[in-house]
Parts: sequence; C-alpha cells; structure tokens
Amino acid sequence: MNPRTALASAALAALVTALVLTVRYDGVFTDPVGLFARYAVCWLLFGLALAALRRVPAERVVPLVLAGAVAVTVAGLVAPPRTSTDSYRYAWDGRVQSAGISPYDHAPRDAALARLRDPWLFPTGASCTGPALVPLTHAGAAPHCTRINRPGVHTIYPPVAEAYFLAVDRLSPQGVRHKAFQVGGALISLGVTGALLAILRRRGCDLRRVAYWAWCPAVTVEAVNNAHVDVLGTLLAVVGLGLVASRATARRAGGGLLLGAAVATKLLPAIVLPGALSGVRRVRDAAVVLLPAAAFTALSYLPYVLLSQGSVLGYLGGYVQEEGYEDPASGSRYALLRLVLPDSWAFPVLLVAVAGVCVHVMWRGDPRRPWSGALTVVGWSFVLLTPGYSWYALLLVALVALDGRWEWLGVALAGAAVYVLAPVFDHRAALSNVAYGAAVALVLAGTLLRRRTSAAPRQGLPSPVRGGGGRRRPRRDP
Repeated sequence: MNPRTALASAALAALVTALVLTVRYDGVFTDPVGLFARYAVCWLLFGLALAALRRVPAERVVPLVLAGAVAVTVAGLVAPPRTSTDSYRYAWDGRVQSAGISPYDHAPRDAALARLRDPWLFPTGASCTGPALVPLTHAGAAPHCTRINRPGVHTIYPPVAEAYFLAVDRLSPQGVRHKAFQVGGALISLGVTGALLAILRRRGCDLRRVAYWAWCPAVTVEAVNNAHVDVLGTLLAVVGLGLVASRATARRAGGGLLLGAAVATKLLPAIVLPGALSGVRRVRDAAVVLLPAAAFTALSYLPYVLLSQGSVLGYLGGYVQEEGYEDPASGSRYALLRLVLPDSWAFPVLLVAVAGVCVHVMWRGDPRRPWSGALTVVGWSFVLLTPGYSWYALLLVALVALDGRWEWLGVALAGAAVYVLAPVFDHRAALSNVAYGAAVALVLAGTLLRRRTSAAPRQGLPSPVRGGGGRRRPRRDP
C-alpha cells in the first residue's frame, strides 16, 4: 500500500474507533462535558483524516472515501440513540398511521391511542427509570411513562417525513425497535454520499470533497445513531440542487420538485431555495424551479388535510415559541446579534440580513453551482439564528461537500457544542456566543486563506481528483 494511502487509512481507522467509543458512551445526562470532549476528539481526527486524504493518489481516493463512508455509518449503529429521542416519535407516528389514524389528530398520551402502546415506547413499573423517560399520569393499567418526548403535543413533522415513518413501520420486522430508523438513516446517509459523488463527478470537481460528508462525525451521531429525519431532507435537497444546476428545463423542474419534497420533509431545506435561484434574472427561469417546489409541498399536505380532523401544522407554533424565536430574551437564539443589539432588534435585523444575503446570492450567484449560494444562505442563517439543535447542520455539511468551503464545518461543530453543553451552562446565551463566535472566526479565516491561496501560484499540491479521469473537458448539458 502506498505510504500516503496507509497514513490516510490509519487516520480514518482512528476516527472510526473514536466514533464507536463516543456513540457507546451514554453521558448526555451524567457527563455532558466528557461526552463533548469525546465528540471534539472525533472532529479533530476527522480533520486529520481529511488532511491525509489530500495526499492520497488519485486512483485510491474514491475507494477509500467509500470504505470510510461505510465504516463511519456503521459506527452509528453500535448503540441505541444517545443524545436524542426524536426517533421514538417517528416510530410512534408510523405505528399510528399503520393503524389508519392521522398522526396529526392525537398526541401520544391521548387515551384514544392506548391500544397501540407497547412496553418499548411506553414502559411500566421498574422500567420507568432514567432521565430520558417522560412520566404519564394515567389511571389503572395504562403505562405511566414513555420514551417519546413531548407526549402531550401533536406531531410537528411534515407529510413526506410522515410518509417515511409509515414506510419504515410497514417494512420493519416485528420487535426491531430503534434499529429500524437507525438502519434507515444509515442507508439514506450512504445515499447522500452516492449523490454527492455523482454530482461532483459529473461536474468534474475534486472527489475528495465527498469525505466532508461521508466521514463527518455529525453523520454518525445525528443521521445514523439518532436517526434524524433531516438526513432524508438533505438527500432530497442535494439531488434537487444537482438537477437545478442543469441548463435543461425539464431537469430544473425536476430539481424543483425534489426541493419541494425536501421542504415537505423538514421545512428547514426551504432556505436552500435562494441558492437554487443563483444568478437567475428572469421570472420565467425562477418559476421553473419555484412552481414545482411549491406545488409538491402543497399537494403532499393534501392527503393529510383530507384525512385529519385537526391542524396538520401540529406543534409547529408551540415549537417556535418554546425555542425562543418569538421572544429572543427568553433563550439563546440570535445570540451573536444580541451581543451588539437590543433584544427587540434581533429578529428584524436578522430578517434584513438574511434577505440581503438571499438577494446577493440570487443576483450574483453562479447558476451552474447553486449549492454555493445555498451554502452561503444556510451558513449565515445558522450563524445569525444560533440554533440549539445539532442535527440541523446535516444540510450544511452536505452543502460543504458540494461546494468545498470546509470552513463552514465549524458551524456544525458549534451546534453540537451548544446542544450537548447547554445544561452545563444553564442554556445561557454565553455558550452560543462562544461556540458560534468561534465558528464565524473560522469562516472568516478560511475565506481569507482561500483568497490568498487562489491568488498565489499552486506549487507542490496534489492534482484534484476529477470525475472523468485524465484531462478535463468542457461539459455540455443535453
């Protein structure tokens, strides 16, 4: 084996080992500092593995990236969900739909659904121990605790996510429990790896970028171990942007459909739409993308609207209020803005700033690289919003892999720090200030370094791995 390939393989093996040890460590409630320290080590090894990959011979890059993708993904399967209980809600929503009931009509603790409960999601007696279990106050023989978070509120998930929950429930063997959604997350995350590889190969880009996603600790922890449905929205957004980059109208419209499906999975991917319109100056060209996206999103809700007695928006309004997006003074949202502005100014300034970034991307962006504009919008939106949930960054990590601006990965690590360490710091804004402030510093430093590097002659650097092999030829879309 080539020494450079051996070095990269050793770094990758160290990363996978650290990920396994981190996932197996159940310290989110008992030792959050120790847990984050393990996570930080994983990110450090991730960086070292990426640096070693830069020196791997071109013909070895893709096999090594794919082997690493499988290993990093499997590492997330070695333990039950450690830092999130969201997948238990997924399992419940799927079970409810399989029984012919709309998931938007009843909260998990409603007595009307008591017949669907089992000892896994609704333990009883001595099994009701542990900080992740929520007590229930039912009389008689009904379960008195549940693994589902917020059991008193209706589901928040959009229709494509609900369809995914139903599909997993129908396809899963009896008694598989949490593994069903973990395996689903693993397969989808590998699908993202494949989509990134196909898009970058078609564009003649450096295929080493795929490792930004395929080897990222966030994929192990959030997409696989915690099995967040965000990974499905990420896959749809990545493929959608890949199609939008085409000159062919039919492909762009297909990309719009997939972006609409991404929005109907988790809502968050809506912020990639300005990137999808990068450099678009004509209303007709924008409509080719936006109309299919809007139509798919609306039509996906229609079956649930017809079948449901309650609102299909579920707990969305309550979530916005709970997370402090309506009242900045109540939490750590908009933390960086609140460092220099009164609390009451944070949200209006956020809207103006994000609108400015969107306009800049749509006016000056490259229509052949819509993911670049999407990364700019998503990245700065995260920096200004300072979200407290680390799995939101899965979308950002995939955009980094498409675009290559590695410095934005710091935002994903900042989200993990805020999520894991928030109880230690009593959910104060200071934690968000430090974590996201450091991420902004990395973005600015990386941007400056990139500009200096691009201005200087490239000497002694490895040739980028291109998709077609040999000399790159101009590509023409059909």
